[in-house]
Amino acid sequence: MIGPVVDVGSVPEWLKPLMLVSEDLDARAFTRFSAPRGARTRPAAVLVLFGEGERGPDVLLTRRADTLGSHPGQVAFPGGGADDGDDGPIGTALREAEEETGVDPSGVRPLAVLPELYVPVSGFAVTPVLAHWETPSPVHAVDPGETAAVARVTIADLVDPANRYQVQRHGHGWKGPVFEVGGLFVWGFTAGLLSVLLALGGWEREWDHSDVRDLDVALAAHTNRERA
Repeated sequence: MIGPVVDVGSVPEWLKPLMLVSEDLDARAFTRFSAPRGARTRPAAVLVLFGEGERGPDVLLTRRADTLGSHPGQVAFPGGGADDGDDGPIGTALREAEEETGVDPSGVRPLAVLPELYVPVSGFAVTPVLAHWETPSPVHAVDPGETAAVARVTIADLVDPANRYQVQRHGHGWKGPVFEVGGLFVWGFTAGLLSVLLALGGWEREWDHSDVRDLDVALAAHTNRERA
């Protein structure tokens, strides 16, 4: 099932615009990639968990451990590959979020299942699950061998034009958004999904799309700033 799984009227006002468009979305709203015909993909799900703290609405993000064999050090939504015992994408997203961040699933209300998105670099077919953190619980990096950090990042900081630009990798023909916020360097799949959701939710502010930097240079500069 794709689209809302609860009544839109029961959702907080600041989340309603995003909920109202979730039913009509398809994968093309988020990515230009699709799985090649006959390709074997691996089902996965991520939890896009919106809460509300002292500084307003926020979203839960993790930073993967630097020692991991795939996507080391990258910022991501809690999530991962589906297990046989999961109850669909919602079950996968909630299980993975609890395993990675310690979030209490009983305080999380799934709102909508978004279209499945193909990630070429990993072969995953990822289903984002939009959710509201009705009763926030303490979160932390449960297994430091997999997760280096867990953070609630405010929407206000994400949409601040000073925290946004684009990156590219020469010779790859790829360009995508970046968020530098709260000590995190958010790019790739996560930044692309976030960027679309912020726009669909009506939160986006005008920012400089013409500011395009080399990914490796930008990431090195960010790392040096964080170490200083």
